[in-house]
Amino acid sequence: MAKKYFKIFALSLAVLFVGISNLSAQVVNPVKWEFKTKSLGSNEFELQIIGDIEPHWHVYSQTVGEPVIPTSFMFKPSKDYELVGKTEEPEGVTVDDPVFQMKLKYFEDEVIFRQKVKLLSAKATVLGDFEFMTCDDKTCIPPEIVEFEFNLEGDRKETSAEQPKEESKPITISVSGDHQPEQNQGVLTPATWESKVVDLGDGMYELQAIATIDEHWHVYSMDIDGPQASEFNILKPEGLKPVEGPTENGKLIEEMDPNFDMVLGYYENTVTFSQKVKVEGSQTILAEVYFMVCNQGKCIPPEAVELEYKIGEKNEVANIDGNGTEGAEKEEGRNLWTLLLLSFGGGLAALLTPCVFPMIPMTVSFFTKQSKTKAEGIKKGIVYGSSIIIIYVLLSVPFHIFDTVSPDIFNEFSTNPYLNFFFFLVFIVFSISFLGAFEITMPSSWVNKADSASDKGGLIGVFFMALTLILVSFSCTGPAIGLLLGSVLSTDGGATALSVGMLGFGLGIGLPFGLFAAFPGWLNSLPKSGGWLNTVKVIFGFVELAFAFKFLSNADLVLQAHVITREVFLAIWIGVFGAMAMYLFGMFRLPHDSPLEKLSVGRGLFAIFTLVFTIYLLPGLWGAPLKLISGFPPPAFYSESPNGVGFSGKSAAVMSSDASSIPEGTDPDHCPHNLNCFHDYELGLAYAKEVGKPVMLDFTGWACVNCRRMEENVWSDPRVLERLRNDYVLISLYVDEKQKLPEEDQFISDVTGKKVKTVGNKWSEFQIRKFKSNTQPYYVVLDHEEKQLHEHAAYDPDIPKFIDWLERGKKIFEEGK
Repeated sequence: MAKKYFKIFALSLAVLFVGISNLSAQVVNPVKWEFKTKSLGSNEFELQIIGDIEPHWHVYSQTVGEPVIPTSFMFKPSKDYELVGKTEEPEGVTVDDPVFQMKLKYFEDEVIFRQKVKLLSAKATVLGDFEFMTCDDKTCIPPEIVEFEFNLEGDRKETSAEQPKEESKPITISVSGDHQPEQNQGVLTPATWESKVVDLGDGMYELQAIATIDEHWHVYSMDIDGPQASEFNILKPEGLKPVEGPTENGKLIEEMDPNFDMVLGYYENTVTFSQKVKVEGSQTILAEVYFMVCNQGKCIPPEAVELEYKIGEKNEVANIDGNGTEGAEKEEGRNLWTLLLLSFGGGLAALLTPCVFPMIPMTVSFFTKQSKTKAEGIKKGIVYGSSIIIIYVLLSVPFHIFDTVSPDIFNEFSTNPYLNFFFFLVFIVFSISFLGAFEITMPSSWVNKADSASDKGGLIGVFFMALTLILVSFSCTGPAIGLLLGSVLSTDGGATALSVGMLGFGLGIGLPFGLFAAFPGWLNSLPKSGGWLNTVKVIFGFVELAFAFKFLSNADLVLQAHVITREVFLAIWIGVFGAMAMYLFGMFRLPHDSPLEKLSVGRGLFAIFTLVFTIYLLPGLWGAPLKLISGFPPPAFYSESPNGVGFSGKSAAVMSSDASSIPEGTDPDHCPHNLNCFHDYELGLAYAKEVGKPVMLDFTGWACVNCRRMEENVWSDPRVLERLRNDYVLISLYVDEKQKLPEEDQFISDVTGKKVKTVGNKWSEFQIRKFKSNTQPYYVVLDHEEKQLHEHAAYDPDIPKFIDWLERGKKIFEEGK
C-alpha cells in the first residue's frame, strides 16, 4: 500500500512540475468539502459528503484503478450504528484523461457521495475519513485524506414518507495542499487499548496492553529519543516490582518522521506492550500506558490510559468483539478431562495384563501380614497406591523443564519426522513384545536396588515397593506409557497434558491397589489369573502396531515422501484390525496363548466390534471421509489418486468448473476439500486485497491430528465449506513444512533463540511473534491491513459455533471497509 502511494505521489509531483509555470507558485484549493445529514425515518440517515469543485478540475470515482488513486471512504466501526449498503456516487463522466492517457471516470463542478446508516442506539457519532485525488487537464494535486464527523440523534419514531426531511446545517471544510482539516472533527481517538493477562506459571504473569490503531496513524516505540516515547508503568499496588521488561511486540517501522524531521520507530495497526510481574494470590493490578499518536500531518498530545488486570481471574482479553478466548479455554479444559478419563481407562486396561494383575493379591497379602493392625494395613496400602500415582506423574516433570526452556518444544516434538520415526520403531518393538515374541524388562540391577530399598520399612520402604512394582511390570506398562507419551507429543497439549495423562494412568493402576489393601475381602471377587490375561496383552499388541504406523505416517507427511499415502495407511489398518478380529474369533493362536476350547461372550462381542470396525475402514480406500478416525489417516488430498480425490470423491478439476478461475499461487489438489488455499502469506494477502475478501489464516501442520479432525469433521459441512470457498481467502501455513529457506532468508529468532531455516520454521516464528501462540490448529481472521478482527478459533468440533465465528469475522470486515 505504501509503495503504491509513493508511486502515485511521485507521478503527481512530476506532472505538477511540468505545469508549475501555469500555477504561478500559488496555493491551489480546487475542492471545498461540506457535510450534511438527511433523516430518512425509522432511525436511518443519509450522510452526504459534498465536494464543490472549481472549473477545469475534477475528482476521481471510487471505481478507478492504478495508477490513479480512487476516492475511498473508511468508516470507524461502532456498536451505535451500522452501514446500510455501500457509499453511492453520481453517474459522473467517463473520458480519456489527458494526464494519465486512459479512460477514467471522474466528477466536475460538484459531486455528492451518499452513505446510508442505521442507528442502533439513541445517539451515534460517525467518525471516519476519505481519500481523494484532484487533477485538471495538466496537473494533479497529491492525494489527500479528509476526516469527518457526523453527530446523529434518532427519535425512535417512524417517519412518514410524506413528511419533509430535516437537514442539518452544512459543515464546510476547505482543503488545500497537504493541510489536514482541523475544524469540526471532534475528539479523535485513533488508538484504543485492551488488557490481557497471561499466566506463565509459578506465580509469574505477563500483563499485556494491546493497541488497535486506526489506519494512517501510528504509536511510537518505547525505545526512541525525540518525541514522547511510549511508556508502560504499574500504578497499583504500590511496591509491586516488575520482572524484566517492559517489552513491545509488533511490526516496528523505522523511517523518517515528517512531524519531527528525524528517523523514529513506530507501530501501525497494532502493538502490544508487555510487563512481567511476580504475584502471590489473587489481586487487582492497575497499570498505565502513556503514549502519543501521530499521522503524516499532525500529532495528538500525549495521553495516559489506565488498564486493570485481575490476577487469579479469567482476563484473557477485553476484546474486540466481546468473546475473547474463553471458549478456547473451556475447550482446552474439556480436552484435559477427556485425556484424564482415557488415560485412566488405559491404566485399568494395563492392570489386566499378566505382569500387573497377579501382583494385586500378592501385594495386598504382604501388607496385611506385615501390619500389626487393620488400620496400619489400610494406611500402608493407601500410601502404596498413592506412591504409584506420584511416580508416574514425576515421569512428566522433565517435559515441564523442556517447555520452560523452549516454548515451542512440543511443537517440535510433534512435527519432527525423525522423532516420529523413532516412535514408530519403539512401537513396533513394543507390539512384537506384546504379541509374544520376547519380553521387555528393566535392567535387573535397577529392580534389585529398588527392592533392597523397600526393606527399610516405614513410608520410604512403601514408596520403593511401589517403584519396584513399576519396574517389574514395565514389560506390560511400558508400551502403554509409550502410547500415551507419543499421543500427547503428537498434539499441542504440552507438558500439562502429559502430566494429566500420567496422572490418569497412575490412578488406573494405583487406585485398585489402595482400595484392595483397604478392603482385602474384595480380593475374593477378582477373577482368577489365566489365559485371558495374555489375550488382553495381545490386544494391546495389535493396537500398538496400528498406532506405530500413525507415527510413520506423520514422518512421511512432514517429509512429503508420499510413501504412506492415505490408501496405504488404511490398507495397513485394515490388515491389522482384520488380523485382530480373526485372533479374537480363535482362528489362530500366538505364543503363550492357552488352547481356546470355547469362545466367551465378552471375547465374541469384542471380536464382532473389531470386525465391524475393519469393514468400516474399507470404503476409505475409495475416498470415504471415515469421520470416526478423522485426524489419524493422512488427509484425503495426500493420496495416490492423480487428481487428489477429495472428501466428496470429486477431483480438483470437477470441483472447479473453470480451471482458469484458480488463483495463481494456490494448489487445490493440496488443500482440504479442493479449496483454493494459499501456502504463502504474502501471496494470499495480496490476492485478498485484489478480490476484496477477508483472510482466514490457518496455522496447521502435516502431523497435526486435530487439524485433520477440524478439516474432516467441521470444514466438510456444506455450510462451512460454502463460506470458506466464497467469503474468505484461505491461507494455510504448515508449521512443520521441511522445505529449506534460501540461505539469505535464514536467521536466528529473537523469540525462540533458534535458527529459522525451513518454511515451517518461518511460519511457526510468524505465529509466535504475531499471535503469541504456537498451537495448531489456530485460525485467525485478518483484514487487508493485517489486523485481527475478532478472537481466534482453535480445535472445536461444534459446527454452528465455527459458522458463527466465520459470519462474525465477515461482518466486521465488511463494516470496516
